[in-house]
Amino acid sequence: MNVKSESWDHYRTFLAVLEEGSLSGAARVLGLTQPTVGRHLDALDAASGTPLFLRTPRGLLPTETALQMKRHAETMAATAAALSRMASAASDEVKGTVRISASEVIGVEVLPPILAELQESHPGLSVELSLSDEVEDLLRREADIAVRMTAPRQEALLSRRAGAIPLGFYAHRRYLARHGTPQSLGDLDGHRLIGFDRELAYVRAIMKERPELAALDFSFRTDSNLAQLAAIRAGLGIGMCQRGLARRDKDLVGLLAGAPDLSLETYVVMHEDLKTTPRCRVAFDALVKGLLVYIAGE
Repeated sequence: MNVKSESWDHYRTFLAVLEEGSLSGAARVLGLTQPTVGRHLDALDAASGTPLFLRTPRGLLPTETALQMKRHAETMAATAAALSRMASAASDEVKGTVRISASEVIGVEVLPPILAELQESHPGLSVELSLSDEVEDLLRREADIAVRMTAPRQEALLSRRAGAIPLGFYAHRRYLARHGTPQSLGDLDGHRLIGFDRELAYVRAIMKERPELAALDFSFRTDSNLAQLAAIRAGLGIGMCQRGLARRDKDLVGLLAGAPDLSLETYVVMHEDLKTTPRCRVAFDALVKGLLVYIAGE
């Protein structure tokens, strides 16, 4: 494959077509006309010497060449976004955009008051919050700062441990009234259990710490911690969640008081090259401070 140098706009269009599956969908997302999207793809087809998409009744399907190009185009997108954030800030002012990556439940339930205080103190600062339970790559600048539930391993990353967030088993009072209250892990047999579908990094950390939990049989599975928390709050069954979040709801009851303690080690991480960048430094410090307060309140 011999792809000539093309405009970044063309590759941005390429990624949008991959995501949307149609010229019209990509045009809508990018704010372009459909003919413009078509011209961008034609230019990339010509540069690569082969069609990148096949037209089918289900929409545009990527060819093998397109799939090979996808990762490189995503790297370009991350780099372009990082450059844009850098260009938005003066070197000696706390202004511009900082992109923060966090898990869904941390981003929705824990970070908002921390970020509100951060932006009150620094009104020139804009925040992009990327929520995913996958670990975004800070070395590739997919985010400036990340809140992670596992220890970082790359040497080029600067990290601060914020503490261990305690977890517990909880159920809604309504569920326990109907199905009884278990007193031990063994009593969970026969109960509806809420858990994960795939072993993401934080799940593997929990399983390493408490291998006996691997034997639990979940009747409701989801990789979204937010969905698990919502299911517990709805009375769907018994699940694990952060103790601090559970205490906010008077209808959630803590279970298995004698069970082994569980916790999520929590770190704030950024690329070491950003430690002297004012917008990233103040955001990093605010996240560490806010999470230390949150965890200390547990």
